[in-house]
Amino acid sequence: MEANKQNKGQLNIELSDEVAEGTYANLAIIQHSRSEFVVDFIKMLPGIPKAKVKSRIILTPQHAKKLLKALQDNIRKFESMHGSIQDSDLDNMPFKLGGPTAQA
Repeated sequence: MEANKQNKGQLNIELSDEVAEGTYANLAIIQHSRSEFVVDFIKMLPGIPKAKVKSRIILTPQHAKKLLKALQDNIRKFESMHGSIQDSDLDNMPFKLGGPTAQA
């Protein structure tokens, strides 16, 4: 009975070996509609004019805001341990997209 009380409210998350390996991305393009945020993670390679979307995540606006807060908290913790993360020069993007300005 005590074990059931401890497990209540906990989520058991499975992580397959394939997903645990991760996917490298060095660009994120974010778009949104009234009901969702779409984040495309892309791997760009130097000298190659074509890049592929490696993963697409679709979030509700509420979950996008929770993700933003979690990233801000983790960046704050990282910088307190390792120093300030320097912004890269985002004006040197090799392409322009139509629609709202993408943030990465």
